[in-house]
Amino acid sequence: MSQQPVLLPYGDPAFVANPFPFYRQLRQEGPVRRGVVAGGLEAWLVTRYEDGLAALSHPQLSSDVRDASDPRFAERLPTSDRESVLRNMLRADPPDHTRLRRLVSRAFTAHRVAQLRPRVQDIADRLLDEIAPAGRADLIESYALPLPVTVISELLGVPVTDRHDFQQWTDDMVLRGAEPPDPARMDGAWRRMRSYLTGLLEAKRAQPGDDLLSALVVARDEQQRLDEDELIAMAFLLLVAGYITTVNLIGSGIAALLAHPDQMRMLRDDPALLPGAIEEFLRYDGPVNPGIARFAREDVTLAGVDIPRGATVLIASAIADRDPEQFPDPDRLDIARRDNAHLAFGHGIHYCLGAPLARLEGQIAVGTVLHRLPRLALAVPPGELRWRPGGLRGPEYLPVTFTAGAPA
Repeated sequence: MSQQPVLLPYGDPAFVANPFPFYRQLRQEGPVRRGVVAGGLEAWLVTRYEDGLAALSHPQLSSDVRDASDPRFAERLPTSDRESVLRNMLRADPPDHTRLRRLVSRAFTAHRVAQLRPRVQDIADRLLDEIAPAGRADLIESYALPLPVTVISELLGVPVTDRHDFQQWTDDMVLRGAEPPDPARMDGAWRRMRSYLTGLLEAKRAQPGDDLLSALVVARDEQQRLDEDELIAMAFLLLVAGYITTVNLIGSGIAALLAHPDQMRMLRDDPALLPGAIEEFLRYDGPVNPGIARFAREDVTLAGVDIPRGATVLIASAIADRDPEQFPDPDRLDIARRDNAHLAFGHGIHYCLGAPLARLEGQIAVGTVLHRLPRLALAVPPGELRWRPGGLRGPEYLPVTFTAGAPA
């Protein structure tokens, strides 16, 4: 029997601020629900943990948006050079995905990420040095945003003078929330981004540095390099994915602690809990919301529900990560929670390559704030915080007060 799609009410400020009661109802109604999500797009939402885990590895669920029957998904991409935007590992299936990920993995190593720890700590301290004497700040604009932007820029080898430009182009392309996309604005931003990346990659070829883009330019797999479109698409993906979700992780994590003073006290008293706290922030209110899109190559059946070929399947990690069958007392923030195998980074062959870097940045960013900013408190009533309405979730701003302190 065909379901009537349920509308996710992105126009309701109460839903945007706290979608989880609505999500709980969806999960209780069934494991797979048709819904209308951000931008008016229709998708089948997988709402339970075990089903979401299986769907993320389902051989008939593609990551390639070209397998979607709804043309509006492709229309949300820049119309100019649309194919080149898609030539990255996030939107590729094997064998292309296998080749692309292997090439990038050789440059984006765990050793390279581990080496970043002192630099990430230095960036966090310098940012807090600037705001600590004032006793108040917007922690998104002054801290959660510039920290990962600086880290990914240095990792990729983007000059410091160019970072504001690529951040603005990214915002114009992907941070549209629940509003209809503006094709002209998206295309203009993509053309500028592509022109910039083309020039930057040429500079890396002429004079390679000790950075990730230089490593990608020379990366080989059985004597096969990334071609020009693949290089540009991969550079774009790493720039965008390398900071947007981490901004939301840091912002949402600090906001969660402010709303749960007992958890903040526990974490201040025992910084060894930080790694587990980051996992709990990702489970409790992760940066991708409601989840991860796949596209049915053929008719498929998920959790007993028949889904037609070409349909969009949204593995709703934000809903599944509060499934009581997997997480006891799932609506409670518990930074000491054990067995916290959330879906915020995905699963299977598309598991987030940048997860170690996001974890590192989250631990340092949150831990340094708790150490450096005593008596941290919201500067506005909690109901006045504004949250991104769809797709990517996090506070748009986070005004706080604290005891003015000396530099680290």
